[in-house]
Formats: sequence, structure tokens, C-alpha cells
Amino acid sequence: MTDTAIAASALGKRFGRRGSWALRDCGFRLPAGRVCAVVGPNGAGKSTLLALAAGLLGPTEGELTVLGTGPAEARARVGYVAQDKPLYPQLTIAETLRMGAGLNPERWDAAAAEHVVAGGDLDPASRIRALSGGQRTRIALALALGKRPELLLLDEPMADLDPLARHELMGLLMVEAAQHGTTIVMSSHVVAELEDSCDHLLLIGGGRVRLAGEIDDLLAAHTRVSAPADTGLAPHTVVDSRTTGRQLSALVRPAGPLPADWNTGTPSLEELVLAHLRNPEAPALTAVEAAV
Repeated sequence: MTDTAIAASALGKRFGRRGSWALRDCGFRLPAGRVCAVVGPNGAGKSTLLALAAGLLGPTEGELTVLGTGPAEARARVGYVAQDKPLYPQLTIAETLRMGAGLNPERWDAAAAEHVVAGGDLDPASRIRALSGGQRTRIALALALGKRPELLLLDEPMADLDPLARHELMGLLMVEAAQHGTTIVMSSHVVAELEDSCDHLLLIGGGRVRLAGEIDDLLAAHTRVSAPADTGLAPHTVVDSRTTGRQLSALVRPAGPLPADWNTGTPSLEELVLAHLRNPEAPALTAVEAAV
């Protein structure tokens, strides 16, 4: 066992010899046993990062370790649900689960997989091609959880689920994390989907890591301030600021005590993420820096 689920150092991925970089110079460490939100706009590199961690892509530069070894070597201990949920359309649900058992003979938990399927009131004899998008998501999650992974990678897992199914399956994932110590990494561009469930954040923008660390630490490192429009913000690090009439609103990383006449507060996770995405030039913040 290792206390690190995923670690990256100077990680980069480019598609084609002269293509653009999907990821560049990414460095972070994700502790084991956490539920991590990987957030960022569409095209930021989230799917590429998860595919690298799953061992389906190789990096162009830098290093990536998964569960203390290379992604290919860790594959048997990793569950991965891709954004398009690839399944064999001609198989039935029951045949799909038997396939999962055959591919993972040493780790397969049939009861866990069948529990996920039963929660959707699905007929095991139904063929995959006859299922809705949300139902296929449920089968893909059943396969991933039946594998009893140490690390579960989920790429936009809730995109095609209705609100009730999202709530149910998110609860199922939280039980998985609590009972089995599974590290769960979920990507999304909708922060509100993950805010109440995740304790670790990886924010990617423009192919680079902008924020990485425990969510509570990252929030504590930032302060939302309101002050008169002519207020100077130095020497504090300004992540984002805007002036409306005579009022200045900003998100800062304090470099010391803030003036007593400023109105201050702790930002929400969504405010923090949006402020960093609005200002690509804001200095990145890692877990080590956030804890100082």
C-alpha cells in the first residue's frame, strides 16, 4: 500500500508531433483515500489526465505514478469510467457483468456490481443497446465498482443522469470511499456537482494545474474582500478583482493581516474556482503552499 494515489512531475501530453499540448508542466500529489474533484472548463485537459492515470495514454514528457508504480502496472487495481461509457451493445446486462467477472477473476465482487444494477431497477436480460444514457452509466459504474479498485477514475460520470440518479449514485460512491478506503477521482466542469462530496481539489486550466490540495486548506488561503474602489490591494496576491461604481470586490491571498475596515469573508469553492479561471495569470497554488 502507498499513501499516494497519483503523483505527477513536469507531466505533459501532446497529440501529434506538432499538435497542441493538452497538458503541460503539471505537478501535483493526490493522497490515497481522498475523494478528489478534477475541475476546469471543457478542453482544459481533464479527460487527458484521467486517461494517462488509467494507462490508456502515455505522457509526452514528465512522470506520472499511480499507486506507487507506473499506470500500466497499476491497471489491475484501478477502475476507470470514460466519458463515453464504452460498452458492448450486443451484450445483455447479465453478460456484461459476467464479462467483468471473467476479466477480473481475483478481485471481482459480484454482489457490489449487482447492487448497482439493482438500484436502477434494470432487467439483467436487457441488451446494452436498448438502455438510455443514464442506464449505461449505471452499468459502467457497476463494472468499475465490481472490480473493487483501490483507485476509481470517473470522467464526467454524472453528465447524463437525472438529479435523483445523480444524488443516489453520488451517495453510493461516498459509501464506497468510506467503507473500503477507495480513492475516487471525478472530473467535471460543474463545480456544484462535486462541492458537497469531495475533500480534495485539482483545478486545471489551459492544460496546467492552477490549484491542488485539500479543499479546506485552499479556501482558508484565500479571502473575499470588499472595499472602496480606490483601495490598493498590495502586498496581497490578487487572484481576481472588479470594480462596480464605488465598490471594489476582490479575491486575494493575504500576505499578512488585512485592514480592519475591509469587509472580508471566506469564498465558496465555486467562487474560488471561477476567480482562478477568470484570471489565467494568477499564480498557481499547491497543497504545500496552501498549508503554510
